[in-house]
Amino acid sequence: MAVNSCIRHAYVHVPFCRHRCGYCDFTLVAGRDDLFEDYFTALGIELKRLSQPIKLDTLYLGGGTPTHVGPDGVKRLFSEFHDALQPSPAAEVTIEANPLDVTEAMIEAFQACGINRVSLGVQSLNSMTLEKLDRDHRASDVRRVMELLRESDLTVSVDLIIAVPEQTLDLVARDVEEIISLCAHHVSVYCLTWEEGTAFWGKRARGTLTPVVEDLEREMYELVIDQLSVAGYQQYEVSNFAQPAMTCRHNKAYWDCLAWEAFGPGAARFDGRKRTTNVRSVSAWIKKLLNDQSVTGDVETMTPEGAARERLVLGLRQQCGVGRLAFFQASGFEVDDLAKKPIQAWVAAGLAEDDGCRIRLTRSGLLLSDSLWSAVL
Repeated sequence: MAVNSCIRHAYVHVPFCRHRCGYCDFTLVAGRDDLFEDYFTALGIELKRLSQPIKLDTLYLGGGTPTHVGPDGVKRLFSEFHDALQPSPAAEVTIEANPLDVTEAMIEAFQACGINRVSLGVQSLNSMTLEKLDRDHRASDVRRVMELLRESDLTVSVDLIIAVPEQTLDLVARDVEEIISLCAHHVSVYCLTWEEGTAFWGKRARGTLTPVVEDLEREMYELVIDQLSVAGYQQYEVSNFAQPAMTCRHNKAYWDCLAWEAFGPGAARFDGRKRTTNVRSVSAWIKKLLNDQSVTGDVETMTPEGAARERLVLGLRQQCGVGRLAFFQASGFEVDDLAKKPIQAWVAAGLAEDDGCRIRLTRSGLLLSDSLWSAVL
């Protein structure tokens, strides 16, 4: 059978968790382990709808918490891929994991399936912060897991959340210091977001949770940048830091607007212009596939100019910035035709640098980047 050579990246959504954290608005179900078997069957059906196999440079299993299905469940996931998804020998294969799920048996399952990168949902190593975040693991679980993972040949990325209610600069500094000491290869740092419909959104509305003030949030973020930089991590994107040669290739494909496939409830695929998202309801996604129905939910088709503007924003989120010639070759649009005045204003304000060939945001620009994009999109 012919292999699809145009798409080299794929995402698989595994929508199961022990419980839903108060800040989470992702597509998932908690406490519904009874749906595992139907999910595996439905995923196999969706994969069989591919017209031809995909030879992959990156494969990413996200959630939810993919490791919640257990070591045998992880193996079952990969058995459903059959020949549909074919990671190349040098492919980056990532799985998201809860520290509570990672055991020697789980690591053996990772290695048996060809998984070579683990994204660990640490969020914090402080008991008060973990409690505020409604997390179900403890700092001791993270330390145990990192020791196990150090003994394997797996690349380890950790997620860290800052700007948590009642969190201080000192607590953030301690979190980062310990993450460095645990020898994580990659760190993703996110400020806590308040999404409508989540438990945190309701608590904020009732006054039982108070967001960190904006100035303190910025101080926390700058502190993280400084600590990780001194420790040898490169900030290669607004929220992402890596040791040399440890950047996330899968996320880089997203930011470079490459095409990718996606499977599972709420998963979104992209062909360069059109973003197609599966239905978010886990039960509806399963039912539709078991009944041979379409699982397409939202479809967003961008104009060529709209796609170019999105490419510009995603490029500027990266430390390398946007090269004018490469951008024109990829999009068919000149950077200055899309955003000449905003870029000039950013340079004048010290938020960007422009040498005529490449535009990069400065440190100040990266810190304020979310407020800049409305002038481009």
